[in-house]
Amino acid sequence: MMVQMLRSSKWELILFFILSSIVSCTLWYWGGGLLEEAGMGEEQSRLTIPLIVILLNLALGYWVAQRWQRRIDTLHLALKQAANGNLAIRIPEEGARSFTAAYHEFNVMAKAMQQRMQLLQRIGEEQVMREAASNEEAVMEERKRLARDLHDTVSQQLFAIHMSASSLPKLLEMNSERSAQLMQQLIEMSSSAQKQMRGFIAQLRPMELEGKSLQQALDKWFPDYCRQNHLQGVLDWRVDDSLSEAKEHQFFLIIQEAMANIVKHASASKATLTLSESEHQLILVIQDDGAGFRADQVKRGSYGLSTMRERAQRLGGDAEIISKTGGGTRVRVSIPKYNVKEQEDHE
Repeated sequence: MMVQMLRSSKWELILFFILSSIVSCTLWYWGGGLLEEAGMGEEQSRLTIPLIVILLNLALGYWVAQRWQRRIDTLHLALKQAANGNLAIRIPEEGARSFTAAYHEFNVMAKAMQQRMQLLQRIGEEQVMREAASNEEAVMEERKRLARDLHDTVSQQLFAIHMSASSLPKLLEMNSERSAQLMQQLIEMSSSAQKQMRGFIAQLRPMELEGKSLQQALDKWFPDYCRQNHLQGVLDWRVDDSLSEAKEHQFFLIIQEAMANIVKHASASKATLTLSESEHQLILVIQDDGAGFRADQVKRGSYGLSTMRERAQRLGGDAEIISKTGGGTRVRVSIPKYNVKEQEDHE
């Protein structure tokens, strides 16, 4: 009965209050006489006893508050870790007393969520591989998109270059100063068209993963892509465990989308790609030193965030873009990591 009472928050506080009251009454009743026997005057003992009672109650209250605060902090920390993707977190239930029920419910919830997330990730990986095996329709859509982009950008720029170049001989005879300005414009337009064409060519020649790990493929593709687009590239690989084929496939598509955005929008000179792991997550970060942007300056779904987030969510993860004007842009993708033993244990 007493153990059950202590496991109830209400009864635990009531028992502490009763204990405090008993100690206070005992001191009040017997303390005065003891102090007088010790040689303290009656008037002085009347002032001392209330002070001792107050200090004792403050000490007991502080001790009780500390006990409760530690338990609340433990629960709060576990909730934060679960919110950050660590669903393997469990709270020891022994000695929790009035928090035992809350800790148990959290552990049950975290275990259920972990099992569901593992199942969703496995289903997502299977779906990714099925789509990768039959992506002819996606290839056709990508070709149509590239054709539209070529028409809207490079084709129009080449037409403008042709028109300007056609008028250049006559302008040289009439106004040499104006012809020099036109020549500079032609150089700038041709340079821009060349840069955009390189980007389209890079998309038409995607990185091949067959027979290679993602790390091996990135070691070759990433520096080549950066060099072609006049970027200083830094690749930092911090993953020791091997990745599933589906994860490598999704990570590559996200990397390709993010790098294309840097070339197209950022006006950056440097790009850093970091793939790291914690105990429970794989984390991809792509950072540039470009112009950046304010969140209210772009349309919802721009910069490929919706596509990258969708790819991450297929494997139970998420993607976010952090940027500020003049401060570059940072893409962060996190995907839960479950090892084979964990999956077998929960099957």
